[in-house]
Amino acid sequence: MIRNAIILLTMMNFLSSKPTQNLSTVEKVDIKKYVGLWYEIARLPNSFEKGLNCVTATYTLKKNDKIEVLNQGYSTKDKGKLNTTKGTAWVPNSEYPGRLKVSFFWPFSGNYYIISLDEEYNYALVGDPSRKYLWILARTKNLDDTVYSDLLEIAKINGFDIDKLIKVNQDCP
Repeated sequence: MIRNAIILLTMMNFLSSKPTQNLSTVEKVDIKKYVGLWYEIARLPNSFEKGLNCVTATYTLKKNDKIEVLNQGYSTKDKGKLNTTKGTAWVPNSEYPGRLKVSFFWPFSGNYYIISLDEEYNYALVGDPSRKYLWILARTKNLDDTVYSDLLEIAKINGFDIDKLIKVNQDCP
């Protein structure tokens, strides 16, 4: 119960974070291609995913053009217990389709900026203008080393501390 309250407070802090500087995003996103299952390949450390392996995000398009978000991961401490979080994402300004908002606890929302996106929608680099949050996502559990290195370089150029990135174990039962 206390752990859940701490997680809630942490998520609220994350979702209300303010951008500290501009962060470029992709100019075009086809949400119909973006929805589906994504595997978390790497992330900057954050308290709401601490101790989670095999983290995935599943995005589903809703009838109102919003996106249902289902984040899942297995706890390394609680004997592989599956932790899930549901939320909603949307594009607040159609002129910037790569700048989404995500809310897990209304009315709080956070930035979900798509910094880089493969033309075939096989991998993505997602972050926050504060540079505190960064994710490398892929449609498969593994990502080619060259692609991974390229995404690290993009993140570094954009001011993220890539030395702190955690590679996510995707080898779960």
